[in-house]
Amino acid sequence: MKMDALLESQRIRAEIRAGRLTGTSRGLAHGFVQVNLAIMPKAHAFDFMLYCQRNQRACPVLEVLDAGDPVPRKLAPNADLRTDCARYSVFVDGEPQDDRTDITDLWRDDLVSFLIGSGITFDDAFERAGVPTEKDRWVLRTSQPTEPAGPFKGDLIVTMRWLTPQQAITATQVSARFPFNHGAPIHVGDPAGIGADTARPIFGGPVPELPTGKTALFWACGVTPQSAAEAARLPLFITHAAAHSFITDMRATSLITP
Repeated sequence: MKMDALLESQRIRAEIRAGRLTGTSRGLAHGFVQVNLAIMPKAHAFDFMLYCQRNQRACPVLEVLDAGDPVPRKLAPNADLRTDCARYSVFVDGEPQDDRTDITDLWRDDLVSFLIGSGITFDDAFERAGVPTEKDRWVLRTSQPTEPAGPFKGDLIVTMRWLTPQQAITATQVSARFPFNHGAPIHVGDPAGIGADTARPIFGGPVPELPTGKTALFWACGVTPQSAAEAARLPLFITHAAAHSFITDMRATSLITP
C-alpha cells in the first residue's frame, strides 16, 4: 500500500469528520475499497451474519467489529465509524429517522458493525479500462427473493448500468475480478428477466427509455442487506446514506483475483 495514497484516504476521512465534506463518496479515493455499513444491536448480529453468508453476492462481508468497537482495525485502523462516514441513515423500529453526519450520541456498547463490499470499489478499474461510471446508473428492487435468516429477508436489490456492448464485455471481465465487491453481473438485458422495478428506482432518479446501442447490466447491490435489516424492524439500525459509502485504507487491487 503506497503511503501517499494511504494519506489521501485518511485526508478525506479527516475532512468528513470535521464536517467539511458531506457529499457523495463517488469519485473520491479512487483505487480504495469502499464499503456499505450495517450497524445493529448484538442480539441480531448472528442472524444478520447468517443472512450475509447465505447471500454472498449481494452481501460480501469484509470485516465485522466487536460489539461496542467503532474502529475497523482491519480496513481502516485510524478511522471511527461514528464520525467518518459523510452521511448516515438511521432506522428505529424500522422507521426512518433524519439522516445524520455523526452518530456518536447514538453509540452503544452492544452495537456490532458490518463492513460490506461495495461496487463503487471497481469504478476506478472501470474508468482505467474505458468504462464510464458517472452516468446511466440506478439502484433497483427486483422480484428475486434472497435466502432468509432469522428476521432478515427480502428481494434482491441490484445496480443497473447502461453500457455499449464492448463496454459491457469489459465491465464484466473487470468486475468478475472483484468477488468481494459483488463480482460480475448477475443479469444482462431485459430488466423484466429479473423483475427489476425500473418504474420506482431506489436511487438514481427516473429511468428513461434505453438508448439505441446500449445494453442493461445488473450487479448484486449492497443495498440488499440494508433493505433486509430495515424490513426486520430492528429497534436500532444504522447504515450509510445512499451514495455515501465508507472509505477504507485498503487498496482495491488487494481484493482482485487472478
